[in-house]
Amino acid sequence: QVQFIESGGGLVQTGGSLRLSCVASGHTYSSGAMGWFRQAPGKEREFVASITWPTWLGVSKYYVDSVKGRFTISKDNAKETVYLEMNDLKPEDTAVYYCNLFTTLRDYERVYAKWGQGTQVTVSS
Repeated sequence: QVQFIESGGGLVQTGGSLRLSCVASGHTYSSGAMGWFRQAPGKEREFVASITWPTWLGVSKYYVDSVKGRFTISKDNAKETVYLEMNDLKPEDTAVYYCNLFTTLRDYERVYAKWGQGTQVTVSS
């Protein structure tokens, strides 16, 4: 059973930065990618960014258009951790951020594990 612990959220002003971390435990290497999602109040959870997960797949990344150029996803396989560096934050980035595993970089509709608690990001205007 894979579990996730997300951290690094907080309250920032517009234009600020945050770095989120997600530590995974359990059997993670049956998946091809790991990534970040977010859920704003009253909205559906949405995909944000993904990165190829097993080391033998190398490093490829994919982002939703709204965060391209502002967010950077990275990983440390030895620590079973994925990061999300968020710069130039906007009020519309306010959400609870979650991580999960899925099949491939762009095939994130079916996730492999239960959702964690997430980490709250609030961007004030």
